[in-house]
Amino acid sequence: MFKKGKYRLPLWLRRVRDVGYQFLIPLTVFQLFRTILFPTTIDVVLLAILVFMYLSYVIGLF
Repeated sequence: MFKKGKYRLPLWLRRVRDVGYQFLIPLTVFQLFRTILFPTTIDVVLLAILVFMYLSYVIGLF
């Protein structure tokens, strides 16, 4: 009935999502260094969001 998995999105939208996630790893590493050097609440929350987004992509939730 419904398509499941990553093929439920149009091809162009999957490509945009994949390119976006390629930028996610460098941003996460940069945010990790920033959080280690200047730990604030916003930095920790942003790092947690970035890690969650990356793990959800790897697991296949989105």
